Amino acid sequence: MTPPTTPSWKLPMALAAALCAGAVLGWLAGGRVATGIAVVAVAEVVLLLTRIRHQAQAMMTTPTAASPLQHDRFMTRSRRIASSLRDLRNAASQLPDAVVLLDRQQQIRWFNHAAENLLGLRRPDDRGAPLQQRMAGSELASWLREGAREPLTDATAPGRADSQLNVSLLPFGDHEQLLLAHDISHQNRLEQVRRDFVANVSHELRTPLTVIHGYLELLDPEDVPELAPVLGEMRTQSKRMGQIVEDLLTLSRLETQHEVAEERVPMAALLATVRKEAEALSQGRHRIVLEATAEADLLGSPKDLHSALSNLASNAVRYTPVGGSITIRWQRVPDGAVYSVSDTGFGIPASHLVRLTERFYRVSSSRSRESGGTGLGLSIVKHVLNLHQAQLKIESAPGVGSTFACHFGVARLLAPGGSDES
Repeated sequence: MTPPTTPSWKLPMALAAALCAGAVLGWLAGGRVATGIAVVAVAEVVLLLTRIRHQAQAMMTTPTAASPLQHDRFMTRSRRIASSLRDLRNAASQLPDAVVLLDRQQQIRWFNHAAENLLGLRRPDDRGAPLQQRMAGSELASWLREGAREPLTDATAPGRADSQLNVSLLPFGDHEQLLLAHDISHQNRLEQVRRDFVANVSHELRTPLTVIHGYLELLDPEDVPELAPVLGEMRTQSKRMGQIVEDLLTLSRLETQHEVAEERVPMAALLATVRKEAEALSQGRHRIVLEATAEADLLGSPKDLHSALSNLASNAVRYTPVGGSITIRWQRVPDGAVYSVSDTGFGIPASHLVRLTERFYRVSSSRSRESGGTGLGLSIVKHVLNLHQAQLKIESAPGVGSTFACHFGVARLLAPGGSDES
């Protein structure tokens, strides 16, 4: 009696699904779709070869299992699969990303050449060794010990101290795992060059813009009535360019800053200031309401928090039609407190929401120019919140309005004018 066999369509479907999963996981691990597919293909060939080997052993132990012709076909297919396996292993060995195949005990089964360079692994000594033990003393060891649930970003490479890695640990096969490490040193260097360039150019532009703006203020439109519209527009654009430079300098400072001052920020006074600034910008064209029920102060940088919270309120004024309403709220929630700004403005399509915090990203360029915005406000808000371990959440729909909410954790809350909250 022969054992039941798997339907012929299930195995190809499972292999195809695994390849798709590999592509998705590779993309999630840093956009390395080809790497994910290649790694999955290597593992699939290993599994198929193991399965065929078991079938071959069964054929050899059962005299009546197969005819000589069937045996020849089977051996030819095995040689082809073995050849494909060698090709795939050679291809995976040449991938620029480090790939490490681990068993269920996280012992190293196989790794490519990039893993030798980036992770410091060595053949044949490290085959069969526990990866956590081999990475002892590095950020990867702590990450593995804590469960490696989320990808590790910007970690120092154990095998190359001057390199940084993005590392992911992905489940694979029968309780096995794949560790993928992508070298991001080049991207980090380019990003640093970009930051330095923006900061230097912004700093150099500040002085000539100040001079230009000063001379424009000396020119009285009443002395040359025919140039009055031109002078007015020049003054407006000069102020706008100056604000862009100041915002770029602020953003450059925030990007290179890793911590903030631990000062008490009285929220009652800050919220009153934000409301007054919004009313001054609105000039009576909107209804502005403040609802502060949280009864909590914040721990952080007063200057940076004022910049972030004021940015959200001024954006609401700029992008809300005349006669609309704007509500500024400071409320308690179970896991902290939320500062939010809601408006009855134009609203934002869902496709734009994920990119709103990118510098100079605009949903509508013409509307942004008319409002006088610099396109950097939300980028500044995002970086300020990151420094305060807070999150920005955006809800919006065209024609309905928008709500920008800043979620602060309990650790950042203080009792008003008193001791820290527990």
